Amino acid sequence: MLHREEFDQDKEPRIKPMKEPFTILIADRNRHVREFLKREMIEEGYRVRVAKNGREVLKLGFNHEPLDLLILDLDLPDASELDVLGRLQDRIPVLPVVVHAFLSEYVDQSAVLSTAAFVEKKGTSIDSLKKVVLDVLREAYPKQFEPE
Repeated sequence: MLHREEFDQDKEPRIKPMKEPFTILIADRNRHVREFLKREMIEEGYRVRVAKNGREVLKLGFNHEPLDLLILDLDLPDASELDVLGRLQDRIPVLPVVVHAFLSEYVDQSAVLSTAAFVEKKGTSIDSLKKVVLDVLREAYPKQFEPE
């Protein structure tokens, strides 16, 4: 059985049991960021796939084992910012998405910010990203979490 940390500002982190591991697709053009996020998410107990461009995101999203969540940097080669997100949402409308990008690049992209959770990329964003991923998964798949 896998466990996740649940963060509460007033308490120490506690373990949150889950029934099955979730599969996350991490899409980022930067190999170092992809590998860092992959290591961090595997350490949290997730199964992880990675994609370096829009074509790989769509291939993995449409043709392989089902995905439970997508962590997406919209600055991917070979794809417009909204194209990959739009095509995935047309084909897999229930797939939760966490956009992990520099806010300044997308502050005017209300379509992006309204369709997905957002975590700004910065040096210390990994803890925020982990928390948002867990919150999004908990909301999207409440039956996959053991009752407290």
